[in-house]
Amino acid sequence: MSATVTADLVFFSHPKDGSPPFIYASAPSSGEKRNWVGEHHDVEIDNVRGKQGTFTLDSAGFQFGDQEAKHTAFISDEDVKKEYYPESIELVKSITGATRIVPFDHTIRRRRPGEADDSPDKRQPVPQAHVDQTPQSAVARVHRHLPASDVPGLLKKRFQIINLWRPIDHPALDWPLALCDYSSIDPAADLVPVALRYPDSDKDGVTFGVKYSEAQQWKYLRGMQPSEYVLIKCYDSRNDGKTATFTPHTAFADPTTPEGTPYRESIELRLLVFYD
Repeated sequence: MSATVTADLVFFSHPKDGSPPFIYASAPSSGEKRNWVGEHHDVEIDNVRGKQGTFTLDSAGFQFGDQEAKHTAFISDEDVKKEYYPESIELVKSITGATRIVPFDHTIRRRRPGEADDSPDKRQPVPQAHVDQTPQSAVARVHRHLPASDVPGLLKKRFQIINLWRPIDHPALDWPLALCDYSSIDPAADLVPVALRYPDSDKDGVTFGVKYSEAQQWKYLRGMQPSEYVLIKCYDSRNDGKTATFTPHTAFADPTTPEGTPYRESIELRLLVFYD
């Protein structure tokens, strides 16, 4: 198997009319889903199988691991919260040394080719380079999910938002996840804030769209097993010029995926991570 694949990735491009960019969090079945058109580029993506241990949260912005989950059904949201959340908290604490972790939501994705509905219970892989959080939206998450009395003290110390992503049921050969090494990113040039609109709310969230750059170095772990996971750093309050603070990522169609491969199923658990 080749060490790299060349695949079509979709990047951000500014709205042609100059208006502020937005995208709907839950795409309506009809109507406008966003006010800009993605820009396609053929990109070399390095398969890091065999050297995945060289990437860490603080150097690359992502970190792979291998530990079977005790909860494996991923059917009932309530069971996921009751069983998968606690074991995931302990896993991420053991890796990061964090003292307090607060899960604030999760998304289960099951690819359905040709399905237009992207409502919360029918989420599909996202074929768009992006970063989940901006600094402002990360701080807003702390205010939203923690007691008001705790927030000032928590914000004085280091905190992160980390996603725990893993395949469900079978290897993620179909539409795997590509991650961009933080060391190859120019935050000022490559990132653009994009309003994240919720159809049932008058308040927007914010994410980063990612513009294409030849300097970017994209990686993936081909054929991730359900026992394997990747931690994806979405935000880090440590801004020392050396520590990775975020990870652009996207789903993509891997041209080496064997015919007849089961469609991708995965879960991502989003965590507020605090340190003393």
